[in-house]
Amino acid sequence: MTSSEQLQQLIAAGKFEEALQQSRAALLGQPGDVDLQYMTAVCHRYLHQFDDALARLRELKRTNPEFGRAYQEEGHVYLALNKPDDALRAFSRACHFNPALVVSWRAQLSILQSLGRAQQVAFVEGEIDYLQQLPPVLLAVVDLVSQGKLLKAEDYCRKFLQRVPDHVEGMRLLADIGSRLGVLDDADFLLESALAFEPSNARVRKDYVGLLRKKQQFQAARAQARLLLEQHPENLQFRSIHAIECMQCGDYDTAIAEFDDVLKQAPGDPFTLTSKGHALKTTGGFDAAVEAYTQAVKNHPGHGEAYYSLANLKTYQFPDHQVAQMEEQAGNSNLSHMDRIYLSFALGKAFEDRQNFDASFTHYAEGNRLKKIQSRYSAEQMSEEMASQKTVCTADLFKSRSAVGDPSRDPIFILGLPRAGSTLLEQILASHSQVDGTLELPNILSIAHELRHGDKISSVSEYPGVLLDQSSEQLRSLGERYIRDTRVHRQGAPMFIDKMPNNFRHIGLIKLILPNAKIIDARRDPMACCFSGFKQLFAEGQEFTYSLEDVGRYYLDYVDLMNHWHEVLPGEIITVQHEAVVADLESEVRRILEYCGLPFEEQCLRYYETERAVRTPSSEQVRQPIFSDALEQWRNYEQHLTPLKMALGVP
Repeated sequence: MTSSEQLQQLIAAGKFEEALQQSRAALLGQPGDVDLQYMTAVCHRYLHQFDDALARLRELKRTNPEFGRAYQEEGHVYLALNKPDDALRAFSRACHFNPALVVSWRAQLSILQSLGRAQQVAFVEGEIDYLQQLPPVLLAVVDLVSQGKLLKAEDYCRKFLQRVPDHVEGMRLLADIGSRLGVLDDADFLLESALAFEPSNARVRKDYVGLLRKKQQFQAARAQARLLLEQHPENLQFRSIHAIECMQCGDYDTAIAEFDDVLKQAPGDPFTLTSKGHALKTTGGFDAAVEAYTQAVKNHPGHGEAYYSLANLKTYQFPDHQVAQMEEQAGNSNLSHMDRIYLSFALGKAFEDRQNFDASFTHYAEGNRLKKIQSRYSAEQMSEEMASQKTVCTADLFKSRSAVGDPSRDPIFILGLPRAGSTLLEQILASHSQVDGTLELPNILSIAHELRHGDKISSVSEYPGVLLDQSSEQLRSLGERYIRDTRVHRQGAPMFIDKMPNNFRHIGLIKLILPNAKIIDARRDPMACCFSGFKQLFAEGQEFTYSLEDVGRYYLDYVDLMNHWHEVLPGEIITVQHEAVVADLESEVRRILEYCGLPFEEQCLRYYETERAVRTPSSEQVRQPIFSDALEQWRNYEQHLTPLKMALGVP
């Protein structure tokens, strides 16, 4: 079998025809090999078979949409075809997916200089200078991270920092690896230390803002964004970042004003218009949000996020001309992978509204297929993780720890699967005078990650087994930390809601550190819940939804684990069925309030009148009186849902 190294040697020796023949032969046995596909395209280019090269690269990008070298090679082909605009776009995408590709940066620089684009030239020159100053091992780390080889990148980075412990860029890169792996506290420490060494380092502070936002420490992120902007007041990207952090803190007026300032200097910028639309949507400015998103696609017809943002309003219906525009863009071979995903989900919604359910499903399925390519989700691994909770978190464990943890009665956890009606329950409870609505808080997940990994980012998981070794003092300290760290999201009511759906996997941890916490399991009919998740494009964290088989298996694992929690924690959890809420709102509201120890308040029945920021896909729906239209929507797609029925065991 021909190896990649042998092909590289043939190409280096100029034996392109021989290399092409051997690569084609090798691909017959390894059709999905990324390196073989890439080198086959290189051979085609050297042999001036440009159409064949582009066809091979299209296939490579279809299966590996974030492989930076495919875009770099595409850039070389377009240069050979004397298409500088297409080449520039390809080289730019190559650097987006793999910032270590110096060749692509230099190719961009040459094209931009020939076009006289001074501002872009300065930016690219800065990136080239940065890469040239990196120690070779850290350049390799950037390359490995871009390829998703995080554990190898971590090993390289740690060994380098053992030799040069105060190297700021080494700290930043290791923090980036930690953030990608979900070890946010370690990443926080590294970035804070790096800023202590170099307070004016914009790369580090920008990453720190992003990390703090990921941890939902929004006030701290806003403070760091303000410092970043003060150090670089003319930088429009940093002004947009500051506006986003203002929005995350609930200061929507400042955010919108700053987005408008950016738009004065960069009129029609689709990213800024889309961010402004998000701010307007969150505060209930439906018409203004529609206008912002619409302006974004008028100025940049290929900006998929704006189309999807319109679809994600749920109550917006695309006019015919926008559907035609989206279909035209879907055929654009230069569309980015993520824009193609956005468009697929938006077209799914557009055809659903037109009751063309076959076309709608085709687009939803394509969006999920494209998204799954980027995912490393393993249904088997997830099933094992949930099963381990049952093994460790037994009735005996809770009996032996019945008097530990923080005794606070403040938190109400609403959890379960996404699209199960949790936003409606949150809005109902947040309409009560004694309850604050907050966000999908990451604090429990962060504690679980911390217990999972110990001191090393990539260490073998010790969670949930490590719960058996936690002392009473440690469990109480974790509970106190949760109460303390979530206080920033509260408005002063005695109780508050944490609506992170994935917390159902950590009920054992919750009840050990917060034994008096209330837990509401938001439940929905399995077919309705699973299909609703399948046709929803989530920002992050719900990777099981990208396949009908995966989402069905996940639902069964969820029900099985919830049955376990009910068995070992009898009476501690209340299940609220979405269909029951729709059928008899008042009875269910009274039952929920009684469970939470709260007096009945009429306002909870008029939840749609409550003015508050809602950041989930259901934001517009929960601002309307309750309706039953969505309960049976899945039946419109029933002929396509056999894999889901089989996974769920539904006849």
